[in-house]
Parts: sequence; structure tokens; C-alpha cells
Amino acid sequence: MESADVDGAAMTPPATMTPPAEAPPSPQPPAAGSRNTLVLVVFTAVTNLADGVTKVALPLLATQLTDSPAKVSGVALTLTLPWLLAALHVGVLVDRYDRRRLLWVANTVRIAAIAALLVAALGDGMSLAVLYVGGTALGVAEVIALTSAAAMVPMAVPPEGRDRANAWLAGAETACNEFCGPFVGGLLVAAGTSVALGATGVAYVAAMGILVLLVGRFTPLSGTGQPVGTVNQRIAEGLRFLWRHRLLRLMALSVGVLASCWGAWLALMPLMATKTMGLDARQYGVLLSALGAGGLIGALTVGPVNRLLGRRWSMFADLLGTAAMVAAPVVTTRLWVVAAGAFLGGMGGILWTVNSRIISQRLVPTEMMGRYNAAARLFSWGAMPLGAGLVGLLAEVFDMRTAFACFAVATLLIIVPFLRTVTPAALAAVPVEHKQSS
Repeated sequence: MESADVDGAAMTPPATMTPPAEAPPSPQPPAAGSRNTLVLVVFTAVTNLADGVTKVALPLLATQLTDSPAKVSGVALTLTLPWLLAALHVGVLVDRYDRRRLLWVANTVRIAAIAALLVAALGDGMSLAVLYVGGTALGVAEVIALTSAAAMVPMAVPPEGRDRANAWLAGAETACNEFCGPFVGGLLVAAGTSVALGATGVAYVAAMGILVLLVGRFTPLSGTGQPVGTVNQRIAEGLRFLWRHRLLRLMALSVGVLASCWGAWLALMPLMATKTMGLDARQYGVLLSALGAGGLIGALTVGPVNRLLGRRWSMFADLLGTAAMVAAPVVTTRLWVVAAGAFLGGMGGILWTVNSRIISQRLVPTEMMGRYNAAARLFSWGAMPLGAGLVGLLAEVFDMRTAFACFAVATLLIIVPFLRTVTPAALAAVPVEHKQSS
């Protein structure tokens, strides 16, 4: 079944993909799907908690070695830059190899990187160069792990269970990576460098064991069917698929704007909170907690919200929520108002994430899911540092409120194209089950 909002003629199987010798793996039965959902959620929670710890621990370790803001921020950059530089190539790997094995590979790299950092710390060999190399390894491993896990969902969970699976996975990512992880990381670093690195390593080792419990086959191509063409050709194939599909293209461009707003808010809010709003550390913690609480509530209520409003208006709520998040500090310095905006932004972000994943899993062929997810996350994760950089520049040239106002306007400008593209007819044309190649 083809979506009504595909530009041009009906979508045909990719030209550079030879047909598989046998049908792709069928969706898992309900019992196995429930088990796989639980395994993926626990794995995501554990690894994202560890990722969140490293995003705090490594920059804090850098502050013990240098007072240079550029050198310290460089450590944080190594953890996120792989999304810009390696995501598309990782997508090719995910569409070629067993996705569970790629998760094992990613965690092996994580464990090796943490072990090397721990040895350097215990042996007084810690340096900025070691942190940069370790951060880069962890960043690449995160790209592989998150892309592989997202691409596994259609193969691991039957269609009737994917709404719940995607909601739980999105909630686990948000709560552990952006909320609990940094908080726990600060506590662990305060207890000692070896404690923080050791606990992170234990979490990654535990995640390796969790993957053994998955049921099913997770190789995107079965039999003797193998992809042909160069890596660059296969990357271009995935990008063309995304760009030629009007609904998927709109979602990717929209999430780029929304993610840049998140990057801008997270980058500028610490200065806004302390200098303009006059918040102390405890009050700033309350503000960040509102963002995480919104994400958790969104994950818990996405099903009822979808039934009440429909998928279209549930996603539209994120446009309003993100606009409220970046607009609140423009109009007031009251903590409860800015926190309310953060809550709405966090909740809307989960509503968008869950629904956009469900739509893409039903439209994108199994053998294309790795490249599609890599490209989609390039728009989202890659836009966050760009938003952070742009908001800093705007704040320097104008002021912080003007900078936030620019991002609020950018979010509101998405409304018209969203309503014209994400129509009831376009959503009704999305297949009930994820799309497979002919």
C-alpha cells in the first residue's frame, strides 16, 4: 500500500537493492513481542542512563585538567559530533548486518573506552587527549546503538504492540539520558572519578547480558540477497527515499527546527536562569526537573492523548509545546511560568517522537530502516548543537530574550506546512503494518 502523499509515481523497491531470496522476517507473535519490548526498554534505560552519566562525567573530568572553556567544551563535542559525521555511514551498517550484534559491538566499544579511561585515571595518565579519544569512541558507539535499537522495533514487536513499545522506549531515552543520567553523573563524579567510570562500565556490561533475552532474527536481509553499490550510493539511496516522501520529509525538516529549539534552550537557559531570573542551583534543578517530568508524562499518556486528539493533533501539540518552552523566558522571569513551558516542551517532544516513529515504521521498508533512522536522527541530534551555537550568537549580537524569541517564531512558522502536509488523508494512507519491499 502506497501513501497518498508520496510525490510523483508510486514508490518502487530501491534500485541498488537486490531482492531478498526469501521474505523478510515476519513480525513477532504477541508473547515474544511483549518480551522483546521489555528487553529493549530495559536495555535502552540502562545504556542511556550510562550515556547520560558520561555526558556529565567527562566534561567535569576535563575541568580538572584545564581552565580553557574551549578545551572543556571540546570534550562534550566529541560525544555529540559523531551524529553529524558518522550517522549516515552507521545507517548503512545497520541495514546490512544483524542489528542485535551491532548492539553488542557498540557496547563492547563502550566498555573498552570506559576501561581505558579508568586505567588512565587510576594510573595518573588522564589527559585531554585521552578524554577526546574516549569521548569520540563513546559517541560513535551511541550512534550505532540508538540507530540499531530504533531499527529493530518493527522486527521485534508486532504491529499492535508498537505504540506502547515506542512510548516506553522514548520515555526511557528521555528520562535516563537527559534527566536521571546527568543527575546521577554529578553524584558519581562527586564520589570520585573511579566510582563514576566504574559504575558506567558495570551498566554497559549488564546491558550486554540483557540483549541475550531478545527473541527472533534481526538481520534486515535474509537468504542470499545482498545489497550492492558503494557505501555512498547506499547513503544517497536512503536520503532520496526520505526526501521523495512528502510526509517523511516534512517530519524530518520539522524535527530539525524543533531539535534546534531544544539545543538553544539547553545551551542558553543556564545563563538566563542565573543572570536574568536570579535562580540558585536548587531552583535551576526544579526547572530542569520540569522538562524531564513533561517527558515522563508524555510517555505515560501518549496512548490516551492519541485516542482523544488523534495522531495529527497529538503531534501538533509538540509545535505549541516547544514554542511555549522557548517563548516563556521571553515574556517573564517567573520560575513557575518558565517551568510550565519546559513541562509542555518535554511532554510535546515525547508525543512527537512516539508518533513519528510509528509512522516511519509503517512506511519505511525493513531493509531501509537503518539508513532512514540515521538520516532522521541526523536532522534531530545534529540540529541540537547548531541551535546551541546559533542562540549564543544571537544572544551576543542582541540579547537572550531576543534570541529565544527568534526560535519561538521559527517553531510557529512550521504550523502552516505541518497542517498542509500532515492531513487526515495522508495519515489514513499510512499502512497499518510497516512497509516491506516487493
